Amino acid sequence: METYSFLRTLADSWALLALTLVFVGVVVFVFRPSGRRAQKDAAESIFRNETRPAEDKTKEDE
Repeated sequence: METYSFLRTLADSWALLALTLVFVGVVVFVFRPSGRRAQKDAAESIFRNETRPAEDKTKEDE
């Protein structure tokens, strides 16, 4: 069997299966119920300092 034919067969079958499993795993990980708090925190993080600007933490010597 030629190297190209072997690699093509491998990519058509096992690599496709592996990538599909990785995709399904990522989707399950993102939509798991226990991750809801972290996702909500990330979604609302831009509104944390809505009433006043965030403190400048680069000026620590003052």
